[in-house]
Amino acid sequence: MNVKELDPESSPQAAFGARLRRSREERGWTQDQLGEEMGYSSTHISSVETGRKMPTLRFTRRVDAALGGDDAFEREWREIRHGVLLEGFPEYVAHEGRAVEIRLYEIGIIPGLLQTPAYAQVLADSAVRRGAITPEQAAERVAFLAERQEALVRQRPPLVFVVMDESCIRRPIGGRDVMGDQLEQLVEFAARPATVLQVAPFAIGELRTFDLPVNLLTLPDRSVVGYAEAQTRGHLDRDTTSVLPMLTAYHQLQAEALSQAASVAMINQVGKGIP
Repeated sequence: MNVKELDPESSPQAAFGARLRRSREERGWTQDQLGEEMGYSSTHISSVETGRKMPTLRFTRRVDAALGGDDAFEREWREIRHGVLLEGFPEYVAHEGRAVEIRLYEIGIIPGLLQTPAYAQVLADSAVRRGAITPEQAAERVAFLAERQEALVRQRPPLVFVVMDESCIRRPIGGRDVMGDQLEQLVEFAARPATVLQVAPFAIGELRTFDLPVNLLTLPDRSVVGYAEAQTRGHLDRDTTSVLPMLTAYHQLQAEALSQAASVAMINQVGKGIP
């Protein structure tokens, strides 16, 4: 059998593929056998090993489970993603995928976990036009977001609490169709059994407790970590002396925000008025 030679130094994706092939062969498995263990076709395995296909988060986790990699492949996958993500964000996402409760606050744009593919694509394309990222990085950014959203539909989904500043639903992104579909997605999100969606209206004024987006995760051991972003980097905070006040401020914000029913009514009203 002809085996395609792959230079692991040519790219991070090639290095991942070479490591996968080496680990498989050390186990003495064929691509068919590994694919059967993971629930993927041998063609898919081959495409990743030869660098033709980018591995997904789901794929890497199944590799670790099949080969006993102790999260080694997932860590390498996250390193590959560093080129399109803020510093600190990959570490946050690793916790996000295991969290039992997720609390989000966003200003100006719909939170990523709630974005439609079209809405996310418009934001990524805008970054390309500004020269902030390449088209390839834009595609990776949108694909990565889709993989994060899988966390919301896993067998035991986390409880997700979302408070959005009113600017999130008032700021037009992508035109009537894109924004209309996005607002409909928010209404559908609010109807799920494990979610709470609230809008913090402009009218609360100085009672808004955050001036920047905030993410808070409750982990399986009930510890809480916080994540916040500046323009050029993100910061994951595990220190309870700083995270617990953030959690308190989040609860205070929820108390001032509209109820979920009133929030959905506002979203529907905004949707009807999209030009």
